[in-house]
Amino acid sequence: MKYAGLDVASKLSSLRAELVGTGASAIVISMLDEVAWLLNLRGSDGPHSPVMYAYLIVEVDGAKLFVDNSKVTKEVMDHLKNASVELRPYDSILSEIRRLAAQGAQLWLDTSSVNAAIAETYKSALDKYRSNHGSKGKIKNKRYDESNGLSEGPSGVYMRSPISLAKALKNPAELEGMQNCHLRDAAALAQFWCWLEEEIHNNVELTEVDVADKLLEFRAKKEGFLDTSFDTISGSGANGAIIHYRAEIGSCSVVDPNKLFLLDSGAQYIDGTTDITRTVHFGEPTAREKECFTRVLKGHIALDQAVFPENTPGFVLDAFARSSLWKIGLDYRHGTGHGVGAALNVHEGPQSISYRYGNTTPLQKGMIVSNEPGYYEDHAFGIRIENLLHVQEINTPNRYGGIEYLGFEKLTFFPIQVSPLVEGSARQWLWNNTRVIHKQ
Repeated sequence: MKYAGLDVASKLSSLRAELVGTGASAIVISMLDEVAWLLNLRGSDGPHSPVMYAYLIVEVDGAKLFVDNSKVTKEVMDHLKNASVELRPYDSILSEIRRLAAQGAQLWLDTSSVNAAIAETYKSALDKYRSNHGSKGKIKNKRYDESNGLSEGPSGVYMRSPISLAKALKNPAELEGMQNCHLRDAAALAQFWCWLEEEIHNNVELTEVDVADKLLEFRAKKEGFLDTSFDTISGSGANGAIIHYRAEIGSCSVVDPNKLFLLDSGAQYIDGTTDITRTVHFGEPTAREKECFTRVLKGHIALDQAVFPENTPGFVLDAFARSSLWKIGLDYRHGTGHGVGAALNVHEGPQSISYRYGNTTPLQKGMIVSNEPGYYEDHAFGIRIENLLHVQEINTPNRYGGIEYLGFEKLTFFPIQVSPLVEGSARQWLWNNTRVIHKQ
């Protein structure tokens, strides 16, 4: 509860209310972070994300977790029992789908995430159910007839999982954990960047992999550290222009003090997840590098300080981050911001800040998003500046239309280098926002 802020029983109760509202008798959950969040569990079945391989079926009057039982400790067993969650073997999920369909269950499936095996098994079982109960397929099972209110046979409910949005709206305990872990993460970053700057100025030759490994060393010493939240992107010079570059032993570059260096990294802690990008120069940047860096930072600042009415989708804000680059005919080929989980996946939805206007999910209080505009000049350099923000209500002097206005509060505490900046207002913004970091 210290980290989750809400018990499993309360989460299940809210989900069951959604089931009743849609006429579904059960929901099949296959997204691993949704299973982990709903049950207040974490695991280590894969790198970077603290989740476990599992399926979860939540019915109106029960829940079943399909997982390898050998992973389940007594503590977890007691935790699940208290929440009235039954354990089932991981590989029995399809037989349970068939059993439910044979009883006339109206299953809620999120087609954006459920796998083909589950969808096809349910479809085939429904066909068999209808064949056994006549062309109209009237429900003979009183339990499911009462739970979903249907007089005709089940056909399935195909909608986005409601857990996605519930998970995105962080409660006070989750936000506190995110703030605390970001402060510890910033301390590790401060130690790391001091070390790196000294090594570079002492002419120590370091590869991009050496740098990423050393950053991991500093982070691993911090309380509650579990893992990195993704493979560190450590790119010197032209490698920084490769948006999802991955340095590897034997083929990576040496960090060049006369070129821009981009470092995108993050960590998983017991109480939260971090994701931060900084671009630095250890010498004197060129005029071109300074102009591009300054315009990227201006876009970062514009989004950071944005105030907007409630129900605004993220794509509306995307132009704030690009406007300064657009003025000289530059742009970047990735979204500006993604959702971030609380001690969960570093990328989560449903919210985003992107030029892809198909995502109409409004930004809401409690959501966490990244702010990461960039610019990438092929075969030369890459620039990206990333902080994490959480959406909060802003006390505006007016409330036109009687609605709330929202803005952002920074979760990231680590400062931004000033030497690549053209003189001007961006420097003053950095000073005003860095004093808080020094005080912390």
